[in-house]
Amino acid sequence: MIEALRNAVRIEDLRNKLLYTVAMLAIFRVGSYIPVPGVDAAALAERFRTGETNIFSFLDLFAGGAFSNFSIFAMSVTPYITASIIVQLLTVVIPKLEEMAKEGVEGRKQLAQYTRYGTVLLAVIQAIGTVSLARAYNVLRDSSLFSMVLIVTTLTAGTVLLMWLGEKISENGIGNGISLIIFAGIVARLPSGAIGVIRAVGEGGISILSLIVFAILAVALIAAIVLMQEGQRRIPVQYAKRVVGRRMYGGQSTHIPMRVNQAGVIPIIFAASVLTFPLTIAQFIPAASVIDRFLGYGTTLYNSLYAILVIFFTYFYTAVTFNPRDVADNMKKYGGFIPGIRPGQPTAEYLDRVLTRITLVGALFLAFIAIVPYVLAGVTHIPRSFITIGGTGLLIVVGVALDTLKQIEAHLLMRQYEGFIR
Repeated sequence: MIEALRNAVRIEDLRNKLLYTVAMLAIFRVGSYIPVPGVDAAALAERFRTGETNIFSFLDLFAGGAFSNFSIFAMSVTPYITASIIVQLLTVVIPKLEEMAKEGVEGRKQLAQYTRYGTVLLAVIQAIGTVSLARAYNVLRDSSLFSMVLIVTTLTAGTVLLMWLGEKISENGIGNGISLIIFAGIVARLPSGAIGVIRAVGEGGISILSLIVFAILAVALIAAIVLMQEGQRRIPVQYAKRVVGRRMYGGQSTHIPMRVNQAGVIPIIFAASVLTFPLTIAQFIPAASVIDRFLGYGTTLYNSLYAILVIFFTYFYTAVTFNPRDVADNMKKYGGFIPGIRPGQPTAEYLDRVLTRITLVGALFLAFIAIVPYVLAGVTHIPRSFITIGGTGLLIVVGVALDTLKQIEAHLLMRQYEGFIR
């Protein structure tokens, strides 16, 4: 692996991409400590330390501590993710948007522009809710209209800047920019979480045995996530021989790699964003306090809805990224067929049946990952507040790390270097 890192740094193009990505993530981390004007960030941070918050602690995980610091990046990329979900759902139900998605690069650019507009709108709404939170907690130094408008504008601008950073990373760097920003935010919380656990062990709040059991379960969980992320069902494909002029083409055997978790970490992020938005709004509406009581972060109803949404988005995103009909048509066009299955519609139905079954396994695994912090807390008797990352964060960290390494691997293999995976 050390040799692979040396090769990656040795290639000028790849080195520039890595440095560009690190620089953009550094801007994100610096901005996470720049406070919004007119807010007593120390008083709000004290609320987080005393455990008086609920869904906001979950938001703070994705923001890398920016929410508890009430920095310019306090809302992170949550509005962008929510806007992306809305646009993708509308693409399925609105024919014009569906045609736009099939137009290629230009169509995707237009959809991306709609997503940006939606991000700004949702960011303004969430910023207003965040200001209402600050006002309810008495952490505003100035409650004048001008001060609150300034805070809303600053928070919205911070989200738009993060959206721009994410797009630039995807364009000029390595990996998916938005996913890497979330990845950096989660990883940034690890040191403080580790310090908290060590302090609790020293004070007797957590036993050594519980910590050892937790470490073993965490390693096993990481291994299971890697296996699930890399697991695939290989559908054999045979291409018939055909003569073109005086040459014979085809006749080779290959396969279609159908991943067990075709959607990656997207369903987890989508489900978390969908549940986060209404819960955030409910914090500021007195009449909606019943929503927070029954659907609050960590309740049984919340975990049940979280698991259901993860399963739904797993199937939804898999259907968006893998179309059995298109695959079957392309195979038929080039003389390919699955042994024992007729080309055309029977092939599409077979692929759809296989995809539905293996996606169920991936969806159930993702749903389990979503609620695993409560399982770990029950088995190890470690308070849930000390399980900093949890299953959701762990899946995102492992998934994003694997995807980024694969992109670096592809760059290395193009230049005939050995990569990270042997």
